[in-house]
Amino acid sequence: NLQESESENKLDGETASDSESKSEFGGSPPVPTSDDTPEVLNRALSNLSSRWKNWWVRGILTLAMITFFFIIIYLGPMVLMTIVMCVQIKCFHEIITIGYNVYHSYDLPWFRTLSWYFLLCVNYFFYGETVTDYFFTLVQREEPLRILSKYHRFISFTLYLTGFCMFVLSLVKKHYRLQFYMFGWTHVTLLIVVTQSHLIIHNLFEGMIWFIVPISCVICNDIMAYMFGFFFGRTPLIKLSPKKTWEGFIGGFFATVLFGLLLSYVMSGYRCFTCPVEFNNDTNSFTVDCEPSELFQLQEYNIPSVLQSVVGWKTVRMYPFQIHSIALSTFASLIGPFGGFFASGFKRAFKIKDFANTIPGHGGIMDRFDCQYLMATFVNVYIASFIRGPNPSKLIQQFLTLRPDQQLHIFNTLKAHLVDKGMLGSLEDA
Repeated sequence: NLQESESENKLDGETASDSESKSEFGGSPPVPTSDDTPEVLNRALSNLSSRWKNWWVRGILTLAMITFFFIIIYLGPMVLMTIVMCVQIKCFHEIITIGYNVYHSYDLPWFRTLSWYFLLCVNYFFYGETVTDYFFTLVQREEPLRILSKYHRFISFTLYLTGFCMFVLSLVKKHYRLQFYMFGWTHVTLLIVVTQSHLIIHNLFEGMIWFIVPISCVICNDIMAYMFGFFFGRTPLIKLSPKKTWEGFIGGFFATVLFGLLLSYVMSGYRCFTCPVEFNNDTNSFTVDCEPSELFQLQEYNIPSVLQSVVGWKTVRMYPFQIHSIALSTFASLIGPFGGFFASGFKRAFKIKDFANTIPGHGGIMDRFDCQYLMATFVNVYIASFIRGPNPSKLIQQFLTLRPDQQLHIFNTLKAHLVDKGMLGSLEDA
């Protein structure tokens, strides 16, 4: 009986402890990582040391990824939204695959099927909310979309409830504990990956500049911190990432702030970057065109007297958005790297070098986007707290969908309010 009890506990995952022993993974080995550097690069760099070989591989692939980034920016916001969704799916796949490989010996029933089903449910909920919020006129014009919008949350809950019942029905004796481990694993992955990608799309719809500048700041900080650390790094920064140094951290900070100011100055002059994405009823298409807000109009600022003698100027002309870019680049430099440290701790917990081998010299897609998700949340909170106000066009759109008696009630209430404020009389006199 004692042997049977111990056997059941092992199958149930009860022997997992905080130590990094083999029993923590249920007897399965950690996910292997192989050298996936293209053969062409291996031959060309064969005479270099491993340190410099890695430097060149990372550099070449980084330039390739930056080029691809410029191409998708040129293709417009809808393509960017599609790319964000593809990246989200790939990141989800990488994290779920780690869980599947770690506990593969238990052959958990329906684990992968349910994981992807929950991904579908959560995406349906978030994307439905986004379409209803940003493209209200399009939704109200099309009958099927109007019905889906009206019952969207009920449909989303029904879909999730179906998956929940499927999970309960999949529970098998001796696998209970592990199945609940993986249920939690899936939901935490959804929270980290899907929620953050949803916020990235929200930022994109506010204007491409709110998408490009934060992402570019994280990329710049990652590159410059690596460069400063590679050439000048001496002092270790954190035990989770032994290769990270204080020299790289500080050098990356100053380089990123300067980069953010310059990039913001260039992009603030183009409407295609500063205007929000909207649906045009006349052309039946998504447009990015508007009168620039005050954020993107050059203004004159007085330079503090302490700095006037240094720079030789009393005033400087700059866009207000550039001031906000300092906050964005500072977060990308000082707090953003903690997303990478979190990912490093996760990988160490499961004894893997990278999330996957998708990008030679860089690891998986999640290895490149571990800091981006933290940045996306900050940008969304920053816009809601300091930038975005009530949107009159959205209020009018919602007002027009009400019944005539409801519209009349709101009209009379608003009229009485304006009369009390003395604004309606002045408008009539004018």
